[in-house]
Parts: sequence; structure tokens; C-alpha cells
Amino acid sequence: MDRLGETWVTEELNRRLGWEIKAPRDFEFEHNGDRLGWIEGINNWNFTLFIQNGRVKDTEDYLLKTALREIAEIHTGDFRLSPNQNLVIANVSPEKKEEIQAIIDKYKLTDGKNYTGLRRNSMACVAFPTCGLAMAESERYLPSLITKIEDLLDESGLKEEEITIRMTGCPNGCARPALAEIAFIGKAPGKYNMYLGGSFKGERLNKIYKENIDENEILESLRPLLLRYSKERLDGEHFGDFVIRDGVIAKVHDGRDFHS
Repeated sequence: MDRLGETWVTEELNRRLGWEIKAPRDFEFEHNGDRLGWIEGINNWNFTLFIQNGRVKDTEDYLLKTALREIAEIHTGDFRLSPNQNLVIANVSPEKKEEIQAIIDKYKLTDGKNYTGLRRNSMACVAFPTCGLAMAESERYLPSLITKIEDLLDESGLKEEEITIRMTGCPNGCARPALAEIAFIGKAPGKYNMYLGGSFKGERLNKIYKENIDENEILESLRPLLLRYSKERLDGEHFGDFVIRDGVIAKVHDGRDFHS
């Protein structure tokens, strides 16, 4: 698309398909996250669980896997994996809703409301030790990095601010870091390229801000930006939009701008 243009791609598609694709319709992204918690559907209910980095497992203080197994034994609907690494207990019949809620309460399953807006909007790929392509940690590291960034958010009065943050262990981007407001792509153990300026709604790529930096440099870079954002942002302005308006990073209009 970047090299040959929209017209050429459309004509080539029409030629290969043997029929003409319809003219594009106007659209607007309004949201890039999941509707967590209970949402009423048509004659049923859906409950979206927040699962940090998509890992379904039991830990000493959070028996997520055990709870889901118990729900599966009574659930007459289905389970759906969200593109944001969360899990939807879907098509819950009204008759089963109270019973499933009791299991949710029993195991203290979370819809994410007890976490900060940053953590709710975080994603990481698996990286070490599972992925042979990884050059740095991701899933095992991002939660602890977020904890330290949350201290900066507390200092800035931004604890509940919704900000997308993503990390991958290599440039293949399995957690879609190029779309996040704050992103890290692993370059070597403990070293990451840092990207800023993606759209909270998922409609704009971010751009590289600093290369090959460690945790201390990450925190030192973010602190003044978050403090400035808390004081100078416009009403309803997201962090990714602010760093562009403030001249911290150039806006990416299309893929050709990403590396420029």
C-alpha cells in the first residue's frame, strides 16, 4: 500500500477477485479496549475478566485456572479470547448468572477495576523463556515495570488515567506494540527501544523515542513527561496525543513515517 498506493491495490484486488469491491464507508474508532465486567447481551450476559498478559494460571493468591475450570463445569455458553489478552465468559444464561457470579466472588476474579488504568491497558508477548525469537524479557518483566511506573503516576495524579502500554521481546510485535501510547521492544537482555505517540483508540502508530535503554533510563524518561502531561493536558486529551501536541514526538500519518 505504501509503495504502490491505494488505487493500484484496489485495482489489483478487483482484477484478482473477478469482481469489484465496494466503495469504502466512513468509520471512526471509538475504543480500543474491552468492556470489562458484566455486559448484557441479547437474552444473555457476558462477563469479561481482566487477565494480565493473557496468562491463565494458578498462583498462591489468585486461583484463576481453578476458578475457570469450576465455571466451565456449569457454564452452558462459551469462552472467548479477547484481542487484548482478556477472557470473556460469554452467553451466560440469566439462570446461570447468579451461580457464575458466586464463583467469581469465591475466587475474587477481577474485572480490572482494582488495577490502575495503565495496567488494565497493558499487553506483553510471552518472550523468555518460551519464545526462541526473544531478545529480552516481556511477559515476566512488564508487570514489575508497570508497578514502578505506577509510582510515577501516583506522583503525577494520574493513577486512574487510561494509558495503553505494551512490550515485546523482539520486533515481531506479537503484542502490537506499534499501536500503544507507550511501548517497549526488546533489543538485548534488559535493553529496550522506547516508542511514544500511538493513539489510545488504536488508529495511529507510535514512533521511536529512545533506543537501547534500560529500566532506569525508562523511568527517568517517563517521569518528566507524565508530570508535564498531568499539568498541561487538554480536557479529554490522551497521553499519546499530548506527546505529539507537545512536540515530544512527531505524528505518524502512515507506515512510511514510522522509521523516518
